[in-house]
Amino acid sequence: MYKLQEQLHIVKKKQKFHMNHKPVEGFSKLTKQGKIDWLVTEYLEGNEEYQNILNQYWNENTDLQKLHDEFSENTISNFYMPYGIAPNFLIDGKLFALPMAVEESSVVAAASKAAKFWIDKGGFKTTIINNEKLGHTHFIFNVEAHKLLHFFNFKLKKKLLEATEDITANMRKRGGGILDIKLVDKTSEMANYYQLKASFDTVDSMGANFINSCLEQFGKTLKQEVAVCEDFSQEEKNSLQIVMNILSNFTPDCIVRAEVSCKIEDLKDDSGISNEEFAWKFKQAVTIAEIEPFRATTHNKGIMNGVDAVVIATGNDFRATEACAHAYAARNGKYSSLTHCTTDNGIFRFWIDLPISVGVVGGLTNLHPLVKFSLALLGKPSAQELMSILAVSGLAQNFGALRSLVTTGIQKGHMKMHLFNILNQFNATEEEKQHFVNYFKDKTVSHHEVIAELEKLRSN
Repeated sequence: MYKLQEQLHIVKKKQKFHMNHKPVEGFSKLTKQGKIDWLVTEYLEGNEEYQNILNQYWNENTDLQKLHDEFSENTISNFYMPYGIAPNFLIDGKLFALPMAVEESSVVAAASKAAKFWIDKGGFKTTIINNEKLGHTHFIFNVEAHKLLHFFNFKLKKKLLEATEDITANMRKRGGGILDIKLVDKTSEMANYYQLKASFDTVDSMGANFINSCLEQFGKTLKQEVAVCEDFSQEEKNSLQIVMNILSNFTPDCIVRAEVSCKIEDLKDDSGISNEEFAWKFKQAVTIAEIEPFRATTHNKGIMNGVDAVVIATGNDFRATEACAHAYAARNGKYSSLTHCTTDNGIFRFWIDLPISVGVVGGLTNLHPLVKFSLALLGKPSAQELMSILAVSGLAQNFGALRSLVTTGIQKGHMKMHLFNILNQFNATEEEKQHFVNYFKDKTVSHHEVIAELEKLRSN
């Protein structure tokens, strides 16, 4: 065993001195062209074709390209995603066309089909259940909990609010600000660990910078007030460590509900099964996702297909919406479905409770031309209105996927949308593409059959 470990150690040492590329110093300080030249030389064997690939995605408008370059760091090109429209969404009595930035071929089609299905059944209804966002100052303090709680209630909380008055002034003018601050004792889970847990209303902004600025001031004020408080010994004061001040992307109290409902007799699915069977199978599919994490993961991924596409198109943070949704799906200790369904008293009801924090001011919303277009297309919504639209998009996507799953199967529609991707891999001509559209009119597309038919077509 010892010899094996020794051999592994020698291999690791050898690997250390045989790196396949040289590290680079000051990469961020190079010009864009300098970065590209280094990458092509060091990693791509000097192949100029890669330089051309990057160049063809630059915007011809140099000012617009400079704007895009400054959205991120070390930028060398733009990475395009298809920007599509899902029309006919009736949401709370208003008709919308949803902008969707997504590369998965069936997402926009499924959302559009679901929107059309519900447009003559009253459309989608939404309710904002709550709009609170959260952040924490995490700190270590070796002190008795009751002493700290007394200090918080009678001294610290007031000082925290006073210390952030300048930071919150503009937000308070818009109707938002700090809603509450609580002391949370976490010492049963980690020695001497406490939190200042704050809730915020950030109105139409996502509010990350605002929340983090408030929290960083909390950390400073906590340290200052402990230092001058006579209730704590010097040893206790010295034990205080502010670990971090940061917003949480888990916002279980910033939540929107979207739902659809109709009489089961009005479901009218065109797959050939009865309305009653459709409703029963649909409910079973949702219940399976509620109790089976393996299914719930794919189920919720489909929901987020619809949510993320609109989140990206409106310049919001899809990673935050994903993290929050999945944390919420596991809030009861077991990962479960975000959507739910009932079929009581002859009424089909399908809904989602989606925790989501988004903004319509700040960030890219005032900078990216397509983001500005998206928000204009949606009627320049408030943050709460955008929450509603996003929940509807997720619910519609889920309805479309489940409708296929319990009737014709997911592959028939999905692979039909994927057909052109397969054909483009083989440089199919327009004439060949039209042949395949006709060929698969009444068949389920499969990768194997596309290749076989293409070989047959070309051999003739």
